[in-house]
Amino acid sequence: MQNARYALAMSALLAAVSAAAQVTPTPPPATTPPAPAPAAPAAPVVAATPALPTESVPYGPGMKVNISPDGSKYIRFITWHQVWARYTENNTGTLRAPGKPQSDQLDFALRRSRLIILSQLNPRFLVYTHIGVNNQTAVSGGVAPATDGKKPQLFVHEAVVEYKVNKYLNLGAGMHYQNGLSRMTRSSTINYLTLDAPLTNWPVIEAIDQFVRGIGVYGKGRVGKFDYVLSVNESFLTNQSGAFSTPLGLGTTTGTGTARVNTGSNTAQYNPQGTNHVYQGYFSYGFLESEANLLPFNVGTYLGSKRVLNIGAGFFYNKDGMYSRSSSSVLDATAIDAATAAGLNSLNTVATTKHDIALFSADVFFDTPINKESGTAFTLYGVYYNYNMGPNHTRFIGAANPGYGTDARRGNAVPHSGTGNVGYVQAGFLLPKNLLGPKLRVQPYASHLLAGYEGLRTSNGEQKNVNIFDAGANFYIDGHNAKFTLNYRARPDFTDINNVDYKPEITLQTQVAL
Repeated sequence: MQNARYALAMSALLAAVSAAAQVTPTPPPATTPPAPAPAAPAAPVVAATPALPTESVPYGPGMKVNISPDGSKYIRFITWHQVWARYTENNTGTLRAPGKPQSDQLDFALRRSRLIILSQLNPRFLVYTHIGVNNQTAVSGGVAPATDGKKPQLFVHEAVVEYKVNKYLNLGAGMHYQNGLSRMTRSSTINYLTLDAPLTNWPVIEAIDQFVRGIGVYGKGRVGKFDYVLSVNESFLTNQSGAFSTPLGLGTTTGTGTARVNTGSNTAQYNPQGTNHVYQGYFSYGFLESEANLLPFNVGTYLGSKRVLNIGAGFFYNKDGMYSRSSSSVLDATAIDAATAAGLNSLNTVATTKHDIALFSADVFFDTPINKESGTAFTLYGVYYNYNMGPNHTRFIGAANPGYGTDARRGNAVPHSGTGNVGYVQAGFLLPKNLLGPKLRVQPYASHLLAGYEGLRTSNGEQKNVNIFDAGANFYIDGHNAKFTLNYRARPDFTDINNVDYKPEITLQTQVAL
């Protein structure tokens, strides 16, 4: 508890210092979005052109350079950083250095550091580039992700060319974020209602995609109040190493010498030979105000600037994306030795069962001002996921994980995805203006994730549900451009599935977006 108090004190001090450093007398950017479309009037007045979607209404046009006199050709730059200061009570068995167990710590992390370059050559063509780094801590996120945080890889998140066929259809190609499945799977990382996404919304992240992006083609558009996106992507090779890279890792070896046997575990893992295309789509209907849809960044909260009610549904499908060995698959000592000698070639000699990745979702998003005079607003989002990823599959992930260990359950990792059902809901309320002075707005929020994965079972066979609780508040200095988020999480530690223990996690995020 002393560490927790120290973490909260440090968080408050950081917030005060950062706020003093970031609030300047310079007026915020204009709230009028930049133009992506038909040629503007002779005078280069952005307000007179159709709206280019922005990350949030307060964001404005950002850093925009006109390359034609009328502003119809331009280059726009967007950059942002999210820095975490947090206190974490680690999952059992966590190491912070070789041979050094650590039960808790105060640490600092670079959650995201990104740069977007967006350019319009004419009203029909769009070129879009997105690069950055993610999840750098002192122990992870670098060139050796599990144990080394130094020199994280700056990589391409998106590289897209897009052509407007007509007012109902745009076609694009490249490394893109035009995902299916759910609104949250297509979410902007700048304007979340809560500290971050639940991560469950990206169920195959870094397994068969490149940080939630895919190389492929897509079609998207809007017909009346109906929005749609469909895409076909390559399935990235899993590049698995260790246990699950060969069929032997899908079983358990018992006995010694010539009496050894390896029995299949009937637990699916990502298929190292999965090369089939990924098909995905998302469809939504807006009942109230329309949202921008040029870029694939769904807004998390509009801070009272829009009245939006959307319902949506989506899917994700990859044939033979998983593989497993049933409990009836038994290898004797000779077969074990042959498979060990064959290494990855044993994928072609040891029989396995292939399983499709078939994911579905339905969601609803509601955001409305309550009292425009006082500036209050309410935001609600709920989503249901049905995940089919082969028998008993469960995967653990922790955001910007501050520790490591003998398996994926260490640090702040939680059950992230698997075969089963997931429900997630979040809600927030923007408090009245001037509550904490003329420059600061406050938005308390809370969220709850409830998941039931068939691979999480106690010793008596009972399925153990996953409950993750978050509560906190956003402190807005200049909308989503300059804000702090203080979040408390009650995190389940599944090291002993028969006795799940909840650990506290307190995070202060500083975000600046230009």
